[in-house]
Amino acid sequence: MNLSINLKKGLGDIEFGMPVEEVVEILGTASEVENIDNAADESTTVLRYNDEGLTLFCEGDNPTLACIDVANEECTLFGEKVFAMGEREIVSLMVKNGITEQDVDDEDWGERRVSFNEGNIDFFFDNEELVSIILGA
Repeated sequence: MNLSINLKKGLGDIEFGMPVEEVVEILGTASEVENIDNAADESTTVLRYNDEGLTLFCEGDNPTLACIDVANEECTLFGEKVFAMGEREIVSLMVKNGITEQDVDDEDWGERRVSFNEGNIDFFFDNEELVSIILGA
């Protein structure tokens, strides 16, 4: 499976804006599927691929891929395995590739979030270890 992050585009062969059916064609049947209706009458379909460390969020009445949560050590960004890197190394990798503006927050649940809005990517750290990456279009 190709786990290369393409900023604002997707992950490997999975691209933002793809209908949920195309995502399933590529990844196969999800371990879990959850349908969420929010207050704004919008629906979200959540596809969890537990063995692959992927959670995909598809939004709308005809759900299309909007967001990906990655927790897989094989994931790469700019050709580097990011789960083997610390926060400073990841920040340096982003800056080296022209993504410079960052925002850092300590979340209520204890994780540290480092966001790069121009790349629509958030890195979550627990005790200085990367535990999750969230990508958006």
